Amino acid sequence: MEAMEDDSLNIKDDHNHNYCASSSSKVRTYLSSQLSDATTVPQPVSLPVPGEEPGTRRGKVWSGGAAGSKFMDSDSGSDSSEVSETDCTAPPAAVEGKFTLDSTSKFLLNAMAVEDYRKNHWPNLEKAIDRLLIQNTTDHISVSYAQIYSYVYKCVCQQHSELLYNDLTLKITNHLQQVSTHLQASPPESFIETFNVALTQYTASLQCIVPVFMYLNKFYIESKLNRDLREDLMKLFADHVAEKHVNTLMPLLIKAHSMPFQVQPSTMASVVKGLYSLRPDWAQLAPALFSGFIPQINPPAVESLLPDYAAHDQKLQMELSMNGFPRGDQSRKRASDDS
Repeated sequence: MEAMEDDSLNIKDDHNHNYCASSSSKVRTYLSSQLSDATTVPQPVSLPVPGEEPGTRRGKVWSGGAAGSKFMDSDSGSDSSEVSETDCTAPPAAVEGKFTLDSTSKFLLNAMAVEDYRKNHWPNLEKAIDRLLIQNTTDHISVSYAQIYSYVYKCVCQQHSELLYNDLTLKITNHLQQVSTHLQASPPESFIETFNVALTQYTASLQCIVPVFMYLNKFYIESKLNRDLREDLMKLFADHVAEKHVNTLMPLLIKAHSMPFQVQPSTMASVVKGLYSLRPDWAQLAPALFSGFIPQINPPAVESLLPDYAAHDQKLQMELSMNGFPRGDQSRKRASDDS
């Protein structure tokens, strides 16, 4: 009877309902029989299913090493229960026969996770990004933001943050290069309006893209890169679109500013403020233009130059009057106290 008890495999249940064996010899026999082909067909990993809710608990992953074999939770990666204290303190010679995840096995497991990302997660994210980038402000596109958020969450949890960030920036960079090519073909008389549409559409897209990539921004871009996702994506627009066309755009803006209402005031304000938000130093290319839309561009007023300021205002009023903008009915203006 005692022999049978010694040979039996005692099963213990911890508070997480994870089961482990207390017999080291039985564990080694079990591992060698169940995981003998681990280097060729890595079965232990339970990969997430697209559309599955984040945080769903899946199967257990066996992990082994010179310090002993343990159950690993496939979601959190935390140790659930140890096999035996004697195995953890045994010398290397005593654990030679124990199963270990060597470098080849780890490489294969990681390759499976990357393959799942390439086949399932990124294609779905890429389609959603495409739809968000090409939308117009008046379009109503049906996009499941909860599903996109779920995919991003799983990618971050599975240690694919760097891969996801690189794919996202590359995708948006390719899109912006197409936008730049379209702007290059735009005629000068409509260049300002075309640039404004591109900037407005891109900014509206980021208002949808940045929130669903919140986990990537919080746990990788902010914590490891010390940057912000929206700032990085706006910098892409500055580098690949605005900087390539600023030398063409600036003379057109100066000309339009000198001829009131040649371009809609709202369009002028949107473009000038947009350029300033992308690169504040661009204001130095045309201080008079930017000072009409951005406060405190010019240096502070000096008392000795007050007559010059008054003369400039009178000149502006005269130009507006000559261009068909009367000062309006002055008959109801209150008479001064001197009259």
